[in-house]
Amino acid sequence: MPTEDWSAAMPVALGVYLLCFALGYLLGSIPFGLILTKLAGLGDVRNIGSGNIGATNVLRTGNKGLAALTLLLDLLKGTAAVLIAGAFAGPYGAIVAGLGAFLGHLFPVWLRFSGGKGVATYIGVALGLFWPAALVFCLVWLLVAAITRYSSLSALTASAATVIFLAVIGQPPLAILFGLMTALLYLRHKENICRLRQGEESRIGGSKQQA
Repeated sequence: MPTEDWSAAMPVALGVYLLCFALGYLLGSIPFGLILTKLAGLGDVRNIGSGNIGATNVLRTGNKGLAALTLLLDLLKGTAAVLIAGAFAGPYGAIVAGLGAFLGHLFPVWLRFSGGKGVATYIGVALGLFWPAALVFCLVWLLVAAITRYSSLSALTASAATVIFLAVIGQPPLAILFGLMTALLYLRHKENICRLRQGEESRIGGSKQQA
């Protein structure tokens, strides 16, 4: 949990923040979905479905266990980046590492900057920085998913709710971080947003909304 008085957090050298960002980026850029599907003999996950490397596309291989493991590892790499950086660079270093991990997942250098959509890593960063924010995200996601059965809409709504929650309870540095991450999350989901508006987005379970 972050310090309640952010002004009391000791500043560190710029080089340390750059190191935190690099650490976060390298951890975040590990393409677990791609690695796991190749190790399982399922080929390149980018050649199926949406071409994404995240857990949702891994699920399209038919291997639910592998998809669950991808989700867990994509989440934990965000948490790990935050906790490691926070241990030697304090709360602001943890924030920088969290941003680095999220950007690493979205834009991994190993895959020509074409990565996942960031939902699992978003939750992992929230879990490491301020676990109530991760709880809010998950609760809102579950609520919206239960009502609409749209995974993408659930993630978009939950991320916006997380930013509002952090702002309301007086965590401005975290609200700014998650505001930026939420904006990037929306950009990565622009195709989903278009399909939602057109009534063509797939629902959880495989069916589509009827026009």
